[in-house]
Amino acid sequence: MTQVVSAAELQDDNNIYDEEKTERLAGYYTGIISTLGEDPSREGLIKTPARAAKAMQFLLKGYAEDPEAILRQAMFNEPFQQMIVVKDIEIYSLCEHHLLPFFGKAHVGYIPRDKITGLSKLPRVVDAFARRLQVQERLTSQIKECIQETLNPLGVAVVIEAQHMCMQMRGVQKQNAVTTTSDFTGAFMNSTATREEFFNIIGRRMH
Repeated sequence: MTQVVSAAELQDDNNIYDEEKTERLAGYYTGIISTLGEDPSREGLIKTPARAAKAMQFLLKGYAEDPEAILRQAMFNEPFQQMIVVKDIEIYSLCEHHLLPFFGKAHVGYIPRDKITGLSKLPRVVDAFARRLQVQERLTSQIKECIQETLNPLGVAVVIEAQHMCMQMRGVQKQNAVTTTSDFTGAFMNSTATREEFFNIIGRRMH
């Protein structure tokens, strides 16, 4: 028996901003706006540096979060050893090369050995790693390693599909390009049938 849950409603927001950090960042943004030839004192831009400072803190709030601790908050002994999948977890991250967004969906599965975690904790782990300066490849592996090291399951599978604004807004400007990354441990790596079951659940085909 396979347990599947959609992640659409499993995330929440935590809008807490550091006043000193906001002030410092706002000063930098004022300088950037001025350097680029705009007038930061005009009506439409007066509050923009502070808004941008708060937005950046929110987008990078993952640095203040401990993904392993998130999983440990809701770990339970359970003799369930079938695949658990949370698919279509929305991700929003910033490319560390250009500070431009990349966004898409993550699909996470694991097969418990003797411990499970609360279903909402998997999207929170994804978010904790995504809300940092990232590359998609590292993000995929970090999620996998965190789950494997914390829960010690029989196997972990992570697939991320994302669009990168650094490819769409600049550079090659390919609007429809989607990047897919995957990483596996244990049963997902060693068994083609297990891996194929996971891909069938998330609605993708193995290549």
